[in-house]
Amino acid sequence: MGPPSEDAIRGELARVLNSHEFRASKRSQEFLRYVVERTLSGEASRLKERNIGTDVFGRPSSYDPSDDATVRVKAGEVRKRLSLYYASEGARDTVRIDLPGGTYVPEFAFHVPGSPTGPLAEAGGTMPVLEPVVSFPARRRSRWRFAAWIAAFAAVIAASAATLTWRVSQRRSPLEQFWEQVGSTSVPSSICAAYVPVYSLGDRLPSEKTPLKATDFLLLSDQFVGGGDLLAVSRISSMLTRMRRPYQVRLGNAVSFHDLQESPAILIGYSYTRWREISTEMRYVIDSTTNPVGITDNGKLTSWTLPNLPPNRQTNEDYAIVSRVFHPDTHMMLVEIAGITQYGTKAAAELVTSNDLIAEALKQAPSHWQSKNLQFVLHTKVISGEATTPTVVATYFW
Repeated sequence: MGPPSEDAIRGELARVLNSHEFRASKRSQEFLRYVVERTLSGEASRLKERNIGTDVFGRPSSYDPSDDATVRVKAGEVRKRLSLYYASEGARDTVRIDLPGGTYVPEFAFHVPGSPTGPLAEAGGTMPVLEPVVSFPARRRSRWRFAAWIAAFAAVIAASAATLTWRVSQRRSPLEQFWEQVGSTSVPSSICAAYVPVYSLGDRLPSEKTPLKATDFLLLSDQFVGGGDLLAVSRISSMLTRMRRPYQVRLGNAVSFHDLQESPAILIGYSYTRWREISTEMRYVIDSTTNPVGITDNGKLTSWTLPNLPPNRQTNEDYAIVSRVFHPDTHMMLVEIAGITQYGTKAAAELVTSNDLIAEALKQAPSHWQSKNLQFVLHTKVISGEATTPTVVATYFW
């Protein structure tokens, strides 16, 4: 059997790029598409680190790959995603794309489906039969055979590792599974909290002889973060540290839409109004423009409202939304943790950092919820200024 045709390879590329493993990383998609298309067009010799850095990652032509490991890191991530794909969703694909270590030139092989690898092979199935791996342009027969032996050996190792990985994943806690799609890449997730506008009297002290005027107050728009938001940032950053997941904290305007396209993001707090529009297409949304303020369900106000919310936002109860989605605008995983007030934000952060609470919230979750978008609507009581343990009042998976 000869090598796969270019049409077959491009068809396989489309399946891989649309898979769960690659949908969560736009950069991984761009990297794999670039190296495959260059190889098919006979330009494999151009697949050097510097060229990939400038063409795919927008690095200047003068950049030094020895000081910037972006390409090497992304190549390792793509290899991992390919291994996961062929151990699960792509186990029965008849064509396979491989990115051998030590090179950026992909290789393509026919795969004759026998018993599937990974979790589907636990009943004791045989390993898949691989045709010799080839890349474009064709190699000499001796090198071709050598590559075939190396590829076959690598396939055995990869399949064994994938099976082990799947079995280990079954022992992962619900909390680890909830966050797996968010912080599983080598790119640090962004934990984002907005500034809360605060009015200050500056150096002036109020006096009975000189009544205060509106002009005496100064608007401080870029100095303070809400207390509940700050506690949520603390809880989530501590959890990601325990999980050994890379992250960076961004405050105020230090995050752009471009940043949200580059890495998974965790948006925290009702005060994060700058990105309110990014969640308006979801089923459950906190709408501060309604009276009373509350949560809408597909645009219609629900009973989850705070009808007596005073201007100082002190309340004896609150509602919050937790959303975890692969966002169509940023092509990245996005988590939103937001209460109507800071109390709900704090309570929501408690839920998504507690294994017991997240397990309870997922009791009625559908199968394979780990790969689905989801939303939780939460309710919490507020006693003496402290939010109590939240309860889940609605869930939605799609």
